[in-house]
Amino acid sequence: MVRCEIPLSDRLRSPGDSPQRVLGTTAARLAHDRALGIDERPVVPGAAPRTMSASRRFDRDELNPDQHHRAVLGLVQALGGRLRTSGEVAQALTLTVTYADRTQTTRTRSLTEPTAHTPALAAARAILTGFGLQRARVRTLAVRAERLHPAEDTVHQVTFDAHDDKLRRLETALDKAATRYGPGITGAASTFPRAG
Repeated sequence: MVRCEIPLSDRLRSPGDSPQRVLGTTAARLAHDRALGIDERPVVPGAAPRTMSASRRFDRDELNPDQHHRAVLGLVQALGGRLRTSGEVAQALTLTVTYADRTQTTRTRSLTEPTAHTPALAAARAILTGFGLQRARVRTLAVRAERLHPAEDTVHQVTFDAHDDKLRRLETALDKAATRYGPGITGAASTFPRAG
């Protein structure tokens, strides 16, 4: 049996029929170009990251679900402030739980609209509830805001909810205080350590 190998450089020069049948003409051409290092997209210096994350590692393995929820709320507040400061909004949130044995569980939820509004980002707490961690020994919690875009390019659905308007004004005031006095100075009362 005679085996004929085509050199890799020759295989990369033409996309061939197989990738086109599987991927389609446009996708095959794009994959071919990327394999050769050809990318026509413009380079944008200082482009915003596509994700932004915050994490909390507990001092000891944490069994208390209330502590898990407090930690996620604190992470969401921090992420919301960073998103608003950078002028970004997120379209999805991912929550990763790392357990005492170093295994992980990760879930992602799309948001109803791109946002940096902390109450909307609190969807991460609903993800946490869905994990059912009543007896889990949690080492670390991490929340990642994904599919970021500039806030100026998004549309916010106007509502007649006076409570939401009040929360947005409060959020603006808290962001100003954090800018002036430093991060961690403001937030929900449940995220601060209890006096012993």
